[in-house]
Amino acid sequence: MLLNLNLSIDGQSRETLAVQLRNAFRTQIEEGVLRPGTRLPSSRQLAADLGVSRSVVVEAYEQLCAEGYFVSQHGSGTSVAAAARDEIGSALTPGDRAPTAALRDLRTGGLHASTFPGQDWIRAVSAVVTSAGLRELGYAPPSGLPVVRHTLAGYLGRVRGVRTRPDHLMITSGFAQGLALLCRELRDRGHDTVGVEDPGHPGEWEFIADAGLRPVGLPVDADGIRVDALAASGVRAVLVTPASQFPTGATLSAQRREQLVAWAEAVDGYIVEDDFDAAFVTPAQRMPALQSLAPDRVIYAGSASKVLAPALRLGWLATPPTLTAPIERLRAGWDLGCSSLEQLAFARLIDTGAFDRHLRRLTADIQKRRQVVHQFVARELPGTTLRNGHGGLQAYLELPTWCAEEALVQAARRRSVLVRGGRFYALRADDRPPALVVGYAGLRGTELGRGLAGIAGAFRETMGRTGSRAPRVTPTAEPSGTGVRGGR
Repeated sequence: MLLNLNLSIDGQSRETLAVQLRNAFRTQIEEGVLRPGTRLPSSRQLAADLGVSRSVVVEAYEQLCAEGYFVSQHGSGTSVAAAARDEIGSALTPGDRAPTAALRDLRTGGLHASTFPGQDWIRAVSAVVTSAGLRELGYAPPSGLPVVRHTLAGYLGRVRGVRTRPDHLMITSGFAQGLALLCRELRDRGHDTVGVEDPGHPGEWEFIADAGLRPVGLPVDADGIRVDALAASGVRAVLVTPASQFPTGATLSAQRREQLVAWAEAVDGYIVEDDFDAAFVTPAQRMPALQSLAPDRVIYAGSASKVLAPALRLGWLATPPTLTAPIERLRAGWDLGCSSLEQLAFARLIDTGAFDRHLRRLTADIQKRRQVVHQFVARELPGTTLRNGHGGLQAYLELPTWCAEEALVQAARRRSVLVRGGRFYALRADDRPPALVVGYAGLRGTELGRGLAGIAGAFRETMGRTGSRAPRVTPTAEPSGTGVRGGR
């Protein structure tokens, strides 16, 4: 097979030909010109194409294989390694990169691909395409197809208590687009700051800052965001995750909800409710959407990213009537709406009950994973407190004061486990206790167990370095049935 590459070397350069060749390959891989899996010419062919000795190419190939840029298999030739270049993240996931196959990724994120209801989705898409006419295949209104908004409004009312009409509901390209629209509208209304939970989502803070607003960090405790700190901050808009605070998992208490709504009324402000993972909160802890208390003050935002897949780019905003028209005008100037076929397929999943069945299966699986993590913490991490362990896709672990957070993260990495410390999610620099945030939804069950074992080994290594003699914790029964210290 003859393969062509856009490479050149300079015979007059002080660098050797092999070094030039290696550098040229590295640059093309790191810039994304050569993609993972790309087949490369044989050393004999490339040497002939470049007019150099075959030994020059062999030396370059061998070095790049040793560095992990190339893989070479007998009978299959040489190709760019699958993990040679990290995938590009989004504005909402700064610093997140796809791990190599050898790494177990316990960072916060989405679900394992195996959880996607592929057959249900195929049936839904097939039914939609079969019955599609001119209206379905034409341009949809920027806010979304009316039939889809009607279905979604009914679903959100039934499942989350959201009080909205279809004409105040907008289908967006994921939560990211919804947040961008809201930031623009807030700026137009004279806002220059937005309150955010701290700890919280660093990607959202950067996104807000890039939109021209300053994120103001507000402390979180076991009852959710501190409304007293919010009132003292001077902001008039706040982004919250009341169902299951990210990343601590705290549920915003009933009293705090009332205080938050009263604050919005007092300052003539808005609350943005990011309801991204309410499906994973245990029924005993789950409350209706905050929006149900004050539809005129709360902007409700959700998406299919955490319950189906981010690739679908399906999100939604339920806006107060005063914001609906301005945000629709903004949206009309940005794009022509989301894919009609995917909107209709999602609506069909809801209408046929397939989405509810999927969520029941998914939440049962997440609950089992959560129990595995709870038992692991009680058994393997003495002195560690699991905060608010009733929901979410991650566990927030407060470590013993003697435990060096970054040292533990690095020790886990040496064991091929990717995990983040609590300070990664902190906006303000303060003396908060060391912590570990463990995402447990992105790996298969067996790999999750191996990843947790790597954290246990890293914990013991860190304990040995500090000379700690922390006593082993004996799990005690909790009312919740988790048997984990720190569970509410």
